[in-house]
Amino acid sequence: MHVSGPVTGGSRGWAFGGPTADLAAQGYRQDEYFVEGEAVRYGLAPGTTLDWDGQWKVRPMGSAPYTTRMVVVRPDEPADFNGTVIVLWNNVSAGYENFGGGDSAEFFAGGYAYAAVSAQRVGIHGTPENPQGLRAWDPERYGSLSIESDDYSFDIFTQAADLVAPDRARGDIDPLDGFEVRRLFAQGASQSAARLATYFNAVQPLSRRFDAFFLVMYFGGGTPLEVGADVMTVQGANDGTQPTIPEGLHLLRNDLETPVMVLNTECEATSCYGVRQPDSDHFRYWEVAGASHVSLQAIASSAPRQERDFGFSLPLDELQGINQVSLAPVVDAATHHLQAWVTEDIGPPVQPRIEFAGDPPEVVRDENGMARGGIRLPEVEVPLAHNSALRKGPDIFSRLVGSHETFSSQRLRELYGSRETYLGRFEQAARAAVTASVVLPRDVDPMLAGAAAAVGEVDWS
Repeated sequence: MHVSGPVTGGSRGWAFGGPTADLAAQGYRQDEYFVEGEAVRYGLAPGTTLDWDGQWKVRPMGSAPYTTRMVVVRPDEPADFNGTVIVLWNNVSAGYENFGGGDSAEFFAGGYAYAAVSAQRVGIHGTPENPQGLRAWDPERYGSLSIESDDYSFDIFTQAADLVAPDRARGDIDPLDGFEVRRLFAQGASQSAARLATYFNAVQPLSRRFDAFFLVMYFGGGTPLEVGADVMTVQGANDGTQPTIPEGLHLLRNDLETPVMVLNTECEATSCYGVRQPDSDHFRYWEVAGASHVSLQAIASSAPRQERDFGFSLPLDELQGINQVSLAPVVDAATHHLQAWVTEDIGPPVQPRIEFAGDPPEVVRDENGMARGGIRLPEVEVPLAHNSALRKGPDIFSRLVGSHETFSSQRLRELYGSRETYLGRFEQAARAAVTASVVLPRDVDPMLAGAAAAVGEVDWS
């Protein structure tokens, strides 16, 4: 394996998909590296299958050369580094790369570093009908990159992690610039969470590379080991000609001592219901009521990156009907707990799960159409609107974005009576979320400010 960089130049002059935050103001920096090597693919060991219990047995099979990239974001000073590198499996569901992590208040305040890895073919080559991969986006910078198929992605991910690991070989080029790394977390969201589920069940027992796994918005199934050049998408995202990410298919193995945390919205909770696992010394499963796979806040937070890399972003004023419960503060809290779990052996608190009933099981809802149970953020516990993962149409966008319907002023007067009562109850709910450890204290004031702004348009007379 050979690493080169930091990479500069190209026709555009910047690394695709990188953070838009003012890194210098945070005491951070970003560098991009190219990684070249030979990766193996994995197949099932003779006489075994991808069993329900997740305890899969695989073996290395053929190999192929690859050249890919890794974007590293880290503190400027070693003294500001907490010793944890979050290795991100870049998401490629849209046909281009989305890092799916980092750049949050907890990331910067906590002193983490991350390495965003381009492990899959479509991130490099794009799709034939809409080539938005790195090679097409900036041929001058990325034209040398190549991945034969996603079958090699698991080993590519391991090899990239090797370059930022505690036991890394420190040659002339060290992506962590001599920093003392103590632990690696593997993180992926949505499609990338499905890749990591397979990595955890099949490859982690062989590599023992990661100290913890964080699966965000996980549909309850790992991707197959062998998919070739196909892009796996969420069910309903294509005409049936492309393979889809499995949903509710198997467990995450329970025979390793590696901590695993799964954080889902109401959307993925439905798919995962049949494969819910009990919390244990090495497993935590959180579900956020009222949230959906994609929220308006998530689209808004990605807009600066979309504007920079593509020259446009989605019009937020036309998307007001989509879910408006942000998962971001819970992701930060979960990251904070995962760090304490690995460094101090303090497990994240067990949380209530969303209530289901019926056959087939469906989310139990209250008089406002909100899910019962689960982690309850203040905008769900003290709502101004209905938010859920209930879809408004048959298309995949509708499935992912759920719904948002503002309550009438009359309904709000019935619920709260006055602006002051509403804000008082909202603050109580925000403080309760902190007490439950699903929101960090730093997020309370922004939540209160948002609630005050939102309630300002209500007619209380």
